[in-house]
Amino acid sequence: MLHEDRANEIYKKVEDLKSIRGRNQDAILAACLYIACRQEDRPRTVKEICSVANGATKKEIGRAKEFIVKQLEVEMGQSMEMGTIHAGNFLRRFCSTLGMNNQAVRAAQDAVKHSEELDIRRSPISIAAAVIYMITQLSEDKKPLKDISLATGVAEGTIRNSYKDLYPYASRLIPNTYAKEEDLKNLCTP
Repeated sequence: MLHEDRANEIYKKVEDLKSIRGRNQDAILAACLYIACRQEDRPRTVKEICSVANGATKKEIGRAKEFIVKQLEVEMGQSMEMGTIHAGNFLRRFCSTLGMNNQAVRAAQDAVKHSEELDIRRSPISIAAAVIYMITQLSEDKKPLKDISLATGVAEGTIRNSYKDLYPYASRLIPNTYAKEEDLKNLCTP
């Protein structure tokens, strides 16, 4: 099923409940799209949804999403499956936006996969951004933090803090085929 079809289906269910009257329709529609993308295993960040949401803010979309999920759970009498978000869901898109080469993208994918084994208490989007920063610092084609922030929608400070959390595990995250142990010493210390 396409995202749009799923979003329409969710909207119709909510509309039938008549509980959306007087609510910000742009936020409701954007939240339906956000939920649909998650359910179809093609998650988007709220910022990405916001960019196509006719002026609805992140806060309004977030509230609308919570409202819709609660309404539909009450109606269905069961919890609503949203799908789990992983850093890998966003990585390819972010790497593509930054114009990273295939070798760097593969290394970032491996690092993200290994990061899921760790107990890093960060959002998947922040982890993806920090891994990209780590990988690009080891490559010939270094990317400034500002560029990574723009491509991922994650604040520079958040990327820095996530990088600090990942840094102690760099030797476990970065594939040997991408960087040798001595190369890891060249990583910027947080």
